[in-house]
Amino acid sequence: MKLCRFSSGGKTSFGVIEGESVFEIKDDPFAPGFSGKVTKGAGHKLADVRLLAPVLPSKIVAIGLNYKAHAAEFGKPLPEEPMIFIKPSTAVIGPEDEIVYPAHMSHRVDYEGELGLVIGKRAKEVLAKDAAEFILGYTCVNDVTARDLQGKDIQYTRAKGFDTFAPVGPVIDTAIDPLDVTIHTYLNGQMKQNTSSKDMIFDVFQLVSFVSHVMTLLPGDIITTGTPSGIGKMRPGDVVEVRIDGIGNLRNKVVDGRASRKLWE
Repeated sequence: MKLCRFSSGGKTSFGVIEGESVFEIKDDPFAPGFSGKVTKGAGHKLADVRLLAPVLPSKIVAIGLNYKAHAAEFGKPLPEEPMIFIKPSTAVIGPEDEIVYPAHMSHRVDYEGELGLVIGKRAKEVLAKDAAEFILGYTCVNDVTARDLQGKDIQYTRAKGFDTFAPVGPVIDTAIDPLDVTIHTYLNGQMKQNTSSKDMIFDVFQLVSFVSHVMTLLPGDIITTGTPSGIGKMRPGDVVEVRIDGIGNLRNKVVDGRASRKLWE
């Protein structure tokens, strides 16, 4: 099942996509007791609606260095446990929304295509063997990063936390196999990343367990599972696409966000 959020005629709805159509659903996928079954309402042509970020998380818990090749391209040893950091909810945008390049602070902004998992129910101190029941489904995420600030600050909050630095979508797919799915990232139509999730150091179920032993995960929260090798810089005017088998294509354009005044005025 492909769950989405969309707007049509000034109304925002949860929906389910079937072929070239999207159907409104009365169900809230993040409400307590959601069974995984939906009641379909009015239908629309997919081309006639605007897809939004499929979820509005309270937080995004991101994982660093979760692919061996990505650790190697940064010259870092493999982690002994997942490395986590937070992206704020205000960074979230949806498919076709614009990534704003913060030129007033950064001169190197990178794409990082990732598989994101979406939490379906409150999770605290979950065992890896039980983690699947707490996952609603999976989505595409671009963990946009101001690479120069990441190196400068040591901590990742500023480098990862700018508004628009967390494109998510286009749907939440409830049926894919997260242990063997291919992640592709394209910059201006040229493939830059091409890796299977089976190359992760820590799989999605281990990540849910680890993070939930640190903090409580709420319905709608996202865990991004790390980016494979092949990250690179973007500039205003570029178009970046994250494509994951079964989920679809998350496409965003980069625009110039140069400040109109000096900082700290």
